[in-house]
Amino acid sequence: MTPSSATGSKTSPVTWVGLFIALFGILIVRWAVSLFYPGFSFTGTLWKESLIWLCVIALLFIIRRGERLPFSSIGLGTSSWKKSILWGGILVVLCGIVGSVVAILAHFKGGEMAAGLAKLPLWLVILIVLRAGIAEELFYRGYAIERLQQLGLNRYCAGVIPLLIFGFAHGTNGWANVILALALGAVFTAVYLWRRDLVANMIGHFTIDLIATVLPRLFSHS
Repeated sequence: MTPSSATGSKTSPVTWVGLFIALFGILIVRWAVSLFYPGFSFTGTLWKESLIWLCVIALLFIIRRGERLPFSSIGLGTSSWKKSILWGGILVVLCGIVGSVVAILAHFKGGEMAAGLAKLPLWLVILIVLRAGIAEELFYRGYAIERLQQLGLNRYCAGVIPLLIFGFAHGTNGWANVILALALGAVFTAVYLWRRDLVANMIGHFTIDLIATVLPRLFSHS
């Protein structure tokens, strides 16, 4: 059930603003911050993460105050915590398999992003991973998919459009990373379309990024 069918109302004009934030907010923030802080500097990363969180807050404000819709309209609170954790774990397994295969075939070893993250404090990397799991799933899955369907697109087109933007948003780390992001994003998109459980997606996204970026550093230090 799409938000429009659930509420029986027309699409609010602020939904277009919400879609712009969801589809392009992260890209604009990255571009703007890179003008002043190129690379993976500590200060630049703090600015980038802070501005992305502002985009998250703005989008949540639009949902509740602008569209006057519940958070269930973007897949939040649609399942119990037990089911969300279970499906989050299933996503980790699926993404682990898919990601490993793609990384091997594309000879991807992390690229410049991995080298840049290695220079940042571990606590900041953990916060980046947490933000990625929450913001990227909120933007590219929960909000974008639901609202594009509300605008009249079928569920498959509504899933593919944000998936492509999500994938090519990773182009700053090389084409191998774009392929990896598209593959993993396809898994997240498919499971969201099936389950419509954004919390499960957030748990899975956060955990897989945590395993890929944080655990290697912890083991290397030990």
